[in-house]
Amino acid sequence: MRKIIGTILLIMMMTFIFASFAYAQEKPATETGGSGLQNFAELVFGSGLVKWFKNGGWAMWPILFLAIYGLAYIIWKFIAMLIGKVNLNSFLDKIIPLIKDKKFEEAREIAKNTRGPVAAIVYAGLEKVAKGMTAVDEAIENASMIEMSYLEKGFVELSSTITLAPMLGFLGTVAGMIAAFDSIAAARAVDATIVATGIRIALITTEFGLIVAIPVQFFNNVFMTMVDSVVIDMQRASEKITETLSEVLV
Repeated sequence: MRKIIGTILLIMMMTFIFASFAYAQEKPATETGGSGLQNFAELVFGSGLVKWFKNGGWAMWPILFLAIYGLAYIIWKFIAMLIGKVNLNSFLDKIIPLIKDKKFEEAREIAKNTRGPVAAIVYAGLEKVAKGMTAVDEAIENASMIEMSYLEKGFVELSSTITLAPMLGFLGTVAGMIAAFDSIAAARAVDATIVATGIRIALITTEFGLIVAIPVQFFNNVFMTMVDSVVIDMQRASEKITETLSEVLV
């Protein structure tokens, strides 16, 4: 379900944003005004942003793709973390009394019907109650490893965006600087206007790369903090469950 939501969001955003900026790349229909498609892009994003994007050249396109790619994973990760987060105290207040009364089936049903990694590891442990504490500990440990792998999903994609966006920006800047110096050489004179314009356009890609990478880095750090919070809840829940089961199964 999570993968489906992320894929749909990615496709929708890529289609909309790429189409809008592609419209803006078309030549004006007349000398006095742009085409209807370009006008649409300017209406959505603003004429200044469209012009800025066009001035950046070819490198703006892969950076734009990374921006959409990173945004899609930010939305997906945010939804996944919200779904996986539970109120630990409230959850344990329902489970622990049932375990103490040896109502293991009812406790399992509550854990089964509760979303998130905390409930998943509790359910895995309660399933092995009949086989003793050793089996319970192993089940909780194995479930914790599986849930950790789910919690870590998305970080590679976010890190790729953080790394590649500035690198593509620098590459675009280098290419732009080379083009600027070619223009100077072709003019056979050092014209301040040619130099300033070429450098300004060349630096646009670096600016765009940093604009993409900085917020993705921020959200990456936020998600890491959220994951740490969930891991702590998993540890507290597993300790409380095993402690209670040890007392009951003696």
